[in-house]
Amino acid sequence: MPTRLLLIDDDMLTREVLTLLASEAGFEVAACESGEEALQALDNPHSAKPHVVLSDMQMDGVSGETLARLLRSACGPATILLAMSGTAVPPPIVQAFDGFLLKPFSIDDLRAAIAGHSERRAAAAPPAVPLNLEIYNAFRAGMNADQLRQLYAMSLDDAERRLGTMRQALAAADDTAYRRAAHAIKGGCGMVGAAELAAIAARMEENGSEAIDNIGAFDEFLAAAARLRRILDAQSR
Repeated sequence: MPTRLLLIDDDMLTREVLTLLASEAGFEVAACESGEEALQALDNPHSAKPHVVLSDMQMDGVSGETLARLLRSACGPATILLAMSGTAVPPPIVQAFDGFLLKPFSIDDLRAAIAGHSERRAAAAPPAVPLNLEIYNAFRAGMNADQLRQLYAMSLDDAERRLGTMRQALAAADDTAYRRAAHAIKGGCGMVGAAELAAIAARMEENGSEAIDNIGAFDEFLAAAARLRRILDAQSR
């Protein structure tokens, strides 16, 4: 799935050059000449939200911190907001965005800014323990070993089945079904103390099917599920 890029710049030449370069690099580009036009386009409920917004900082009308706040409200937390300008911009204004590019920049610079933000967001997420032992021990106190294994096997099998539902929803561009399945995984895993899986599912529910790296999230979930199975095997010995 190509990365959807919303480009906002009031300079026609800049819009055309960046649209051409980004399109040739594999981005799916939509361009607007003002913050107002971009916000109007984002208000369309039938249009997919962009993965990345790249906005000039010095435009007439709504711009800067105000535009960043309105874009975040319109796009949601999964969209990466990048600012660009031909001159340095005061840090408090830049901090309203997720990153800043100084013109002129290359498509590789744009890719690096996107990747850098994704890495920082992942690093900032607090680590979740794979298994909440307090919940696990509460189940163990009331069940025999076979019942305990069956409970966790059933829970993990259900989570992975619902992950398959999420893949189908992603292919069908059904964001509602995607979020619903993620919500169910979050609740089910939370009930049995599978804290890491619940945290990943919560992030997938929040970001929705339009997240830029939802395929990576699937891989992360399956790796965490395999890790939890090993921990459960060790606990049952």
